[in-house]
Amino acid sequence: MARPETPLKMPLRGSRKPVEALPGSSGGVVAPGSSDASKAARSPQVKKTGRPSKYTPEIAREMCELLSEGVPLREICRMEGYPAWRTVYDWMYRDDAALASGGGVGLSAAIARAREAGYDAMAEECLIIANTPHVGVKEVRSVDHRGNETVALSTEDMLGHRKLQIETRLKLLAKWDPKRFGDKVQLSGDAENPIKVQAETQAEAMMESLLKNIELKRQSASR
Repeated sequence: MARPETPLKMPLRGSRKPVEALPGSSGGVVAPGSSDASKAARSPQVKKTGRPSKYTPEIAREMCELLSEGVPLREICRMEGYPAWRTVYDWMYRDDAALASGGGVGLSAAIARAREAGYDAMAEECLIIANTPHVGVKEVRSVDHRGNETVALSTEDMLGHRKLQIETRLKLLAKWDPKRFGDKVQLSGDAENPIKVQAETQAEAMMESLLKNIELKRQSASR
């Protein structure tokens, strides 16, 4: 069993800066009739707000920036200060209807372009994972004929973990953007012979190339 010793460092994805507390605010209970209570009565009350539901160009721009960095939409919508994913799709639906009548801002098209740029960012992450060793501790347990258990520990590169990370990203890219990362179909044959269809997954070809690169780096490092 392998336990990663140090987490793989990935590019820092964007996130909204948390809202700071207002100066002079406190979370204590104010007793009725006290001087603090009279001050609280005179001071403006801060309204606690939830997730935004009204469309604003600023939120849409920030969301597109995060999408272009490879952050999935639902992950963005789970961040503080961003609308729920259902709200975003409602914005897109309403904007598409407005475009049909000559209005709208093209929100769906902007999100689609940002997602396409995000797919490139995910592909670049595969290169980073392939070129960055992920050192961990491999634990091997064994039991002898007397029932005594021994544990052997060794430090090595977690190739299986890195392979899973790369493979997961490439499979998602093949589903999300099949035109660039999906199956490549080649037709061969003539009228007298049956047509043969050969399908090659671009993601699988990229995966094989990245794994070869990892293996070459490991062999060069062990020399």
